[in-house]
Amino acid sequence: MKFSDKPLSQTVTQLCLAKGIDHIVISPGSRNAPLTIGFTEHPGFTCYSIVDERCAAFVALGMAQQLKRPVAVVCTSGSALLNYYPAVAEAFYSDIPLVVLSADRPAALLEIGDGQTIRQKDVFANHILYSANCEEGAVHQIANETLINVALNTAIELQGPVHINIPFSEPLYHTVDDLAVRPQHVPARKHHVPVTEDLSLFLKHWNKAERKMILLGALPPHTIDPKWFDALANDPGVVVFTEATSNAHHPAFFPSIDQLIAPLDAEGFDALRPQVLLTFGGMIVSKKVKAFLRNFKPEFHWHVDTKRAYDTYFKLDHHFKTTANSFLQTFLPRAQSVKSTYQSHWDNIQQQRRTKHTEYVASVPFSDFKVFSIVFRHLPKGIHLQLSNSATIRYAQLFDIHPSIEVFCNRGTSGIDGSTSTAIGAAITSGKPTVYITGDLSFFYDSNALWNQYIPKDFKIIVVNNGGGGIFRILPGAKEAENFGTFFETKHTLTAKPLCELFGFEYTAVRDTAALEGALGSFFTASEGPILLEIFTPSEVNDTVLLDYFKYIK
Repeated sequence: MKFSDKPLSQTVTQLCLAKGIDHIVISPGSRNAPLTIGFTEHPGFTCYSIVDERCAAFVALGMAQQLKRPVAVVCTSGSALLNYYPAVAEAFYSDIPLVVLSADRPAALLEIGDGQTIRQKDVFANHILYSANCEEGAVHQIANETLINVALNTAIELQGPVHINIPFSEPLYHTVDDLAVRPQHVPARKHHVPVTEDLSLFLKHWNKAERKMILLGALPPHTIDPKWFDALANDPGVVVFTEATSNAHHPAFFPSIDQLIAPLDAEGFDALRPQVLLTFGGMIVSKKVKAFLRNFKPEFHWHVDTKRAYDTYFKLDHHFKTTANSFLQTFLPRAQSVKSTYQSHWDNIQQQRRTKHTEYVASVPFSDFKVFSIVFRHLPKGIHLQLSNSATIRYAQLFDIHPSIEVFCNRGTSGIDGSTSTAIGAAITSGKPTVYITGDLSFFYDSNALWNQYIPKDFKIIVVNNGGGGIFRILPGAKEAENFGTFFETKHTLTAKPLCELFGFEYTAVRDTAALEGALGSFFTASEGPILLEIFTPSEVNDTVLLDYFKYIK
C-alpha cells in the first residue's frame, strides 16, 4: 500500500478512516493529487470518480442522506471548489453531514496571478458549520490535527457540512511506503439531549386547549416512534398535518394539506386556527399552510429540534432543543385530553375532499395532474423515492403515498440544481430500488449527473416533460408578464432520448393516458440497467387543470 508523501494528506486520510468516513467522492485535478492518492490507495475507503464538481457534491449529499454519516468530497484548487456551494447550502439547511476537502496552493502562491487560484479560506462562511484552514509544514502538524479533528467531529455531531482547506506544494505525486505521521484521533462525542425545561406551563396551555395542531416537516423515515402517533391520534383535540417528506403515517393524520385547506374561506381558517402549534422536522413545502398560519396565528408555537427553530409563522414562542422522541416521551404521558370536536370535524372535511378528489382525477384530461395521479398509484411498495423540486414535490403532496415508501427531496434550499445527482447518490447507498421523479427543467439542468459509472441497474427515472417551467403558469400574474415564454416558462423542445443513448439508459416515451398505463406495467419490473420513462404533457392545460382542482374539491 502506498501513501502520499504529504503529511497533511496522511493526516486527513487517517482521521477520516478513524471516524468512519469511508465514502469519498473525488473530482479529477492535480493539486488534490496527494488526497486522491491517499484515499484511493487505501482499501478502507470506497472511492468514486465524478468529473463535474457540482454533481459530485450532490452525489455525496445523497450518499450521506442515506448513510447518516459524513461523506467526503475532494476537489482541486480554484473555481472547482465554488461548484460545491449549492450542495453545501443544501446540506447546511437539511442537516446532512458533508465534508468538503479542497486542495489549495501554498500561501506564497496566492494572489500573485497563478492559475486555478482563488481565495479559498472561509469561502463557505455563511453556510458552513466549521471551516478548518490548514497550513503546510511540520511546525503546524499539531494545529492541523486539532483543526481536522474538530471539523470532522462537527460534521458527525451536528450533522451538517464542514470545510477543510489543505495547501499542497509541488511535487504532488510522490508516494512513500509508510506513514510519516500518526495523528491523534479525538473521537466525536455522542450527544444525549434530554428535555431540560420545566414543562408545567407548557402542559397547562396544552391541557386546556381544544385545538392543538402538530405540523410535521421533512423528517428521515422512522424518526418518531409510532407509539407516539397513536397517542396523538387518540386525542380528539389534536390534528396532525403531514407532508410527503415527513415520512410519517397514521390513519388519523392529515396528509395532502393543500387539498384540505385550499378551498377554505376566512371562517374556515378561523375554525382551523390552532391554539397550540407544535412543529417537528425541517422545511415545509406547502405555501398554503404557511400563509394560513401567518394570517391566523396560533396562541403558542413550539418547535422541537436539536439544532434550530425557524420562526416560519412569526409566532415562535419556544424552541425545545431535543429530539422528537425525547420530547414526546417526556411530554405526552403528562398531557391530558379535553372534550373537543376539532379532529372529528376536520376528518369529516377531509373525507369530503377525498371523495371529490377521486371524482376529479377520473374526469380530467391528460395533463401533469393526471400523470402524477397515475404514477403515484403505480409506485411499488417498499421503494426509495426521490423527488425533484418545483412542480414535482408540490404534485406529490396531493396524492397518497404508501407508508412503506421512503420519500426524500432537497427541501433545504428547494433548488432544482442537483436533484438528479442527489437521487443517484442516494440510490448508490440506500440498498433499495430507487425511483426518481422529476420535471424536465430539473432533469436537463442536472444532466451531468448521469456522467458516472456507479448508477445502480435498478435506478429508474420518470421525467414529466411539459416543455418548460410549467409551475410558473400557476403563479398569480406570471403569464401576463412580458416575454413569459422565454424568461419564465423557458419553453423548449428537448427530449431525454439523446442523453439516454449517451449514458446507457433504456428509454421509453409516452404521450397519453393509455400509453402511460401500459408503460408503467413493465417499468417497475427488474431490468438489466437503469431505465428512463419520459412523459410528454401538453403545457397549455396543466395550469388550468391544477387550479380547477382546488375549486372542484370545495
